[in-house]
Amino acid sequence: MSIISQLVTARNKEKNKEKPKVEETEMSFLEHLEELRWHILRSVVSIFFFAIFFFVKIEWVLDNVILAPFDRSFPMYQLMCRLSESLCFEKIPVEFIAISPYEQFLKSITIALLGGLFLSVPYILWEIWRFVKPGLHDKERNGLRGTVAIMSLLFFIGVAFGYYIVTPFSVQFLGTYQLSASIVNQWKIGGVISLVTQIMLGGGIVFEMPVLVYYLAKLGVITPEFMKAYRRHAVVILLVVAAVITPPDWISQVLIFFPLYLLYEVSIHICRVVTRKREKELAA
Repeated sequence: MSIISQLVTARNKEKNKEKPKVEETEMSFLEHLEELRWHILRSVVSIFFFAIFFFVKIEWVLDNVILAPFDRSFPMYQLMCRLSESLCFEKIPVEFIAISPYEQFLKSITIALLGGLFLSVPYILWEIWRFVKPGLHDKERNGLRGTVAIMSLLFFIGVAFGYYIVTPFSVQFLGTYQLSASIVNQWKIGGVISLVTQIMLGGGIVFEMPVLVYYLAKLGVITPEFMKAYRRHAVVILLVVAAVITPPDWISQVLIFFPLYLLYEVSIHICRVVTRKREKELAA
């Protein structure tokens, strides 16, 4: 009986030792969730903070940003006129309408939230970095230094490319295209907002391709040989992506496809550099 009691006592001690470990692990997981919740909350607050600014200036934003590509004074149209007089035009024959009592107010909120999202991208990326950073080694942190700045820069370059280059060609093509002279182009203001913001947001996202390739190459998921071998497949995928983020006109798709393909070639070079460095580290 004494031997059995000693075994039971020893077993109970082992259980008591294990319990604090389980509780500690569970608390650590809950703390991570709590930390993630605060990062998300701060990101949402930043979006709403900038959204308030856009909502206060909503009329200016609508006239000088959303509807600016419909005016002949837009920079791209001025450049086209300087290149050739045949490319000049007086006005894009489009009228803007709202067909429901709440449409203009609801679209004001949409514009404000989208504007807040665009301006909050650097801060959101920084919050993501703050959440990931504690789980990285010093060497990994040094390797990822400057990522937030690079991703933010690429995002805004993509947004600017979509807004200043792709949007005016899309607007001009769709606004001047008519099945018959008796048909008047009357566009819902919601459709106009979706057209402009879709191109801007799509451009900002796809311009992050080099960063994505960098991390995939760093993890050894892809190699430059792989990217070269599937270049033809990548062209098809890029064409599909260009068709998704642009209106259904071939001019916009071509305009967004060429920089995407250029980014793909640049990504191959980035992948080559990262792969060589990774192989040297593994060999060492």
